[in-house]
Amino acid sequence: MEIMNQLGNLKKIAKIKLAKNDPAHDFEHVMRVYRNAEKICKTENGNKKLVLSAVLLHDIIKTKTRKDSSTKSAKLSEKILKENHFLDDEIKIISDAIKQHSFTKGKIPSTPEGKILQDADRLDAIGAIGLARVFSFSGSNNRSFYDPNDPFSKNRVLNDNRWALDHFYEKLLTLEKKMNTKTGKILAKKRTKILENFLKELKTEI
Repeated sequence: MEIMNQLGNLKKIAKIKLAKNDPAHDFEHVMRVYRNAEKICKTENGNKKLVLSAVLLHDIIKTKTRKDSSTKSAKLSEKILKENHFLDDEIKIISDAIKQHSFTKGKIPSTPEGKILQDADRLDAIGAIGLARVFSFSGSNNRSFYDPNDPFSKNRVLNDNRWALDHFYEKLLTLEKKMNTKTGKILAKKRTKILENFLKELKTEI
């Protein structure tokens, strides 16, 4: 019962903290990652309470550059967790998982909980929902769909700060191979095929 109360409190806090985030990183994103994490926890080793706590707090701060969002979210999470009566060793595991989950930092998390959080978060970046999020984020940041002169970057350097389509090649299509858990890899394979099929269709349309 105490675990459910703690998670319930963290959900309420996350909903408030995420209210101003862009649609690609809002509370619904967190709840999708939460459900992904629940699936992965069924077959992988990891403390479910700590995994789900990390999921709920992993995006509570989003900076414009996104490079230090995970570090700042981890720092704030420590204060929130202490206020919600988590033990010191639990707080460290959750904080480290949040700090290390970021794609931008390129780290493999040091704990099973961190690996599950990272996989669950990355799953939401691919598949049908991943497609929606790419173009939602691009719209929020005034990023064009693609380079009209070279949409698939055959003769130029990729730049996903400028072109949404480049993000598929710089990040999304690489995620399947970077999954930490066996379950994450299985789920990512299916979702990656959705991206690949989309890109094939797109090539015929543009």
